[in-house]
Amino acid sequence: MISSFLLIGQSNMAGRGFAHEVPAILNEGIQMLRNGRWQMMTEPVHNDRPGSGIGLASSFAAAWRMDHPNHRIGLIPAAEGGTSLDDWTIGSALFDHAIAQAKLAQRSSTIQGILWHQGESDCFPERAQVYQQKLTVIMNALRSELELPTTPLIIGALGDFLPHGMYGQYFSTYPLVNDALKKYAQNQPDCYYVSARGLNANPDGLHFNAASLRILGIRYYHAYSQRTDVLDPLPNENELLATIYNRPLTKRELIFQLESRFATGKISVEAFQKELAGLQ
Repeated sequence: MISSFLLIGQSNMAGRGFAHEVPAILNEGIQMLRNGRWQMMTEPVHNDRPGSGIGLASSFAAAWRMDHPNHRIGLIPAAEGGTSLDDWTIGSALFDHAIAQAKLAQRSSTIQGILWHQGESDCFPERAQVYQQKLTVIMNALRSELELPTTPLIIGALGDFLPHGMYGQYFSTYPLVNDALKKYAQNQPDCYYVSARGLNANPDGLHFNAASLRILGIRYYHAYSQRTDVLDPLPNENELLATIYNRPLTKRELIFQLESRFATGKISVEAFQKELAGLQ
């Protein structure tokens, strides 16, 4: 049985990291849900926007696999960029879509965790003041619908770079949302908070860059596996990433990689057949 994780929130959960900035993660033990079926993970995991890219879930899953090398992990993408908590209210399209995707995943997997990153769209004083209250209602309903009352929920902080980017004028009160996220985690069982301390942004100053999302995924996994808040950078997060990047690919992964290159027109049929013969 696959151990699956529901990915919800807005663009920094969906991922806007530039793929060329970091090594790819390819692991046959990491699956993603597409049309209700599992397939080997490729990035981007989400496809909510044409600019979707690297997210935090890939490194989270790779870290999980290091601790569970003989088991499969499944990612259930359901995040949507630019969304506020009001867009995630009970009965909304996003809430119902996440429930539907999760229930499809439950046919062939066991949901072991919920990963949430959201809040940039609620960085206004009047919204930040009620953020914790609204999040409580949404998450209680989500847990109830999916019958996951004690499944760990991991939530992450907004980036400290927000006030300094091209949209900085909208984020002067972002610490209020981070405070609400932290207080929510402190007051809810089976919920853990992850700091974004030291992480950096894309040129827009709004989205975490690819390298930072890789690290954020490692922090999310530490919070999940240790059942603890992560309030500071981990001492070994870069070393863990290096181990993930330097892992030798299996034969199946090499063939999958080759087939992807051929399917996207990057190599000729002759080159494909020659390389494939060398792998078999």
